[in-house]
Amino acid sequence: MQPPHSSLQVAAVPAQRGPVRDRDQDAPWHTEAVCRRDEAGLFFAPSKEPTAARLSREEAAKRVCARCPVMVECREHALLQPEPYGVWGGLTAAERRVVLARRRRREMELKNPARTTGRIAAAG
Repeated sequence: MQPPHSSLQVAAVPAQRGPVRDRDQDAPWHTEAVCRRDEAGLFFAPSKEPTAARLSREEAAKRVCARCPVMVECREHALLQPEPYGVWGGLTAAERRVVLARRRRREMELKNPARTTGRIAAAG
């Protein structure tokens, strides 16, 4: 199954080190995305792409994301949608699934701290 291709194929990148920068609040975040100016093909896999080629393409896409001023917004968009394909905000679909699973686990632990504490005590 291939992702739908559109004029907006924004990518993802590792967590940004600084705060989200100020920008025109009236403009959608994706108008500032670096990937709109770069090769959109980096961010989505072609049909039957070999593993080595996929890994190389994803790393190239992540390098584009790393210099993008809206990387954090892009990543959050992909996590909230969730986007099932492509590199968004410096993360692949598999990496986003890991982030989402960790967030869910953390939310569960915060909702029920006694259960987490009991598990730790039982293991100790």
